[in-house]
Amino acid sequence: MNSPKPRTTAPAEGESAPPRASTAVLLPLVEKNPRFLQFWPLTATVHAGPNARLRMRPWLTMSRWPGNIDQAARVADKLVDNAVKHGKPLQGGYVHLRVFGLPETDELAIEVEDGLPEFPGFEEAAAQSGEVQGRPKGLWWVAQYRGRLCWGTRVDDDGQIVGKTVQALLPATWDGSV
Repeated sequence: MNSPKPRTTAPAEGESAPPRASTAVLLPLVEKNPRFLQFWPLTATVHAGPNARLRMRPWLTMSRWPGNIDQAARVADKLVDNAVKHGKPLQGGYVHLRVFGLPETDELAIEVEDGLPEFPGFEEAAAQSGEVQGRPKGLWWVAQYRGRLCWGTRVDDDGQIVGKTVQALLPATWDGSV
């Protein structure tokens, strides 16, 4: 089996969409020439989120991403933590963190892959505003930093569903403060 790929296109006419627990928003296509690209397999433990945060800060600094690096690191932490808590590890006990910069907009794409093809409660998670209602929960931080959240199932080369990719797109600039 070849490495799984995120599904980034709609089903062809007459083809049925893969089953989902909630509606998926199709992921943007990965740029052929992203400004920068990094991939980390992270062991799916309670330490994976903080590990993602620690890896993101120096890497984004060296990549010269013009956005708020602390905010991006926090979002990566929360996405990875959610994949560990609510998803399923990939083969070998990992979740995958991939980060790349979009060259035309300087947006930062943070993607986390896990082995569970469903995302129950996605609409609620994606529809959060930046206003705190009670204690902030993981994906609330994406809204707080004016990011966009989407997800899609991952399929292997044989068309078998093997998990999901959750993506947050963060703007390079934001006039608010946190």
